[in-house]
Amino acid sequence: MNINDVIKLLLESSVSTVQLFILTLIFAVPLGFLVAKGRMSKYKIVSVPVDIYMLIMRGTPLMLQLLVVFYLPSIGFGMKGFDRIPAAVVAFSINYAAYFGEIFRGGIESIPVGQYEAGKVLGFSKTQTFFKLIFPQVIKRVIPASANETITLVKDTALAYVIAVPELFSQAKKLNSTHSSLTPLLIAGIFYFIMNWVVAKAFSVTEKKLSYYR
Repeated sequence: MNINDVIKLLLESSVSTVQLFILTLIFAVPLGFLVAKGRMSKYKIVSVPVDIYMLIMRGTPLMLQLLVVFYLPSIGFGMKGFDRIPAAVVAFSINYAAYFGEIFRGGIESIPVGQYEAGKVLGFSKTQTFFKLIFPQVIKRVIPASANETITLVKDTALAYVIAVPELFSQAKKLNSTHSSLTPLLIAGIFYFIMNWVVAKAFSVTEKKLSYYR
């Protein structure tokens, strides 16, 4: 088994992993803010369904959610289901939105009431107060927890193999079985480590740039 060939194959498969990771963040982060606002709503018609959604997403395995999203439309409703990568993106997004939503809710609720009152004194509307005063402070406070969740997402992309998404881990397992060698798995581990290092570094830089918020 040629190491260069293994690296080339794993690099090609890592494209799907990176694609899944980026698309999940694009959808899960904004959805997480909506979930946070829904959880904090004083109207039960909004907060109760959001609470149920979060209970389901955090109380069932992500692997099961992947299978449900991929198979339920065709088996349960006789409809055309998702393709494999879109199904994985949907499943990961709705799962991680629940976790990000709880992180964001904690960040928003940690801001002192005086910050909102300061916005009124400055003549800001509620929307201006949130985005000019509250939001930057929330981002600063949720960075550590969000970094941990994002690093977990990098590793969780490996679960997409259950619906046969051709991602990094599934390719490494295939090469491992074909050649009876641990080398592909070790190289895949290095790839995951590098991706997580990049994510951790990006969050570290962002946190330092926001260090003027206390």
